[in-house]
Amino acid sequence: MYILGVGHFHPETVLDNFFLESLDIGTTNEWILDRVGIATRRTVLPLDYIRSTRNKDPRAAKESAKYTAAQLGVRAAQMAIERAGIKPDDIALCVAAASVPEMCIPAHACLIANGLGIEAPAFDLNAACSSLMAQIHFLKNVDVSGPILLVQTETYTMATDYNDRQTAVLWGDGAAAMILSKEGKARIVETTFGSNPSEADKVFIPYAAHFSQQGNRVQRFAILQTEATFNALKKKSDSPIFVGHQANLSMLNTASKRMKIEDHKHYYNVDRYGNCGAAGAPSVLSERWDFFRSGEQLVIVTVGSGLSWGGTVVEFI
Repeated sequence: MYILGVGHFHPETVLDNFFLESLDIGTTNEWILDRVGIATRRTVLPLDYIRSTRNKDPRAAKESAKYTAAQLGVRAAQMAIERAGIKPDDIALCVAAASVPEMCIPAHACLIANGLGIEAPAFDLNAACSSLMAQIHFLKNVDVSGPILLVQTETYTMATDYNDRQTAVLWGDGAAAMILSKEGKARIVETTFGSNPSEADKVFIPYAAHFSQQGNRVQRFAILQTEATFNALKKKSDSPIFVGHQANLSMLNTASKRMKIEDHKHYYNVDRYGNCGAAGAPSVLSERWDFFRSGEQLVIVTVGSGLSWGGTVVEFI
């Protein structure tokens, strides 16, 4: 299986550290940079809404948001389709994921396909921040008549408590998309996916409620599982570029040091966009898509709620 095209989209509204500092929740620009290494994020919510309500009731966020999760996904998918040099009519299967769903039903894949004018089977395959890796792992050998569209669309700021400095500094909104095909610019060499359901209570978002996690436990898991997954996959590669789950820069840097990755081979954008869940790692790939050269190899590793993890080796041809 090959990657034919990728895309990403982040909403226009910037949520920077100085805005969070102005909320007087016990944080400063310096504290945030030192703790998580994030300077800015993007949000579907108006800043006035966040300032006045602190998103106390996430149900109200839906009415205030500039974009729905599906609308973010449509925009990322449009970029991926254009880069792939195909038309929406060419898509044979659409698979999506959203960690903060705007509806219980229908599937976000159906909403996105409808927004693109795609007439093809559509369903969701969701594994929180590990969704892309689950999608690739389980669909790479699917025999369909045409390209497969994968979309990860995240509106985490709609589930963020802006009175909680521990979580308010993390989240951003965005979407990413990928076209899988039997030919393309990059080959999927290897994939892996796993989970530990006994740890399912460590990261969660109740319906119409705020995000919650056991931060220290999750941070340790993210670092150790990223290292283990990377080390298992790099055997299929030669001095690869590393793209990790864009949780926070401190976590990524710690993992990179443990894995002895050179700075110039660690690609990230979490410092500019915050933690965009499942859309984070593929948005890094999409931002740099036009600059990858033949022979370059990437190991992409994600971790997420579940607790889940996954990874893939990608080689450009």
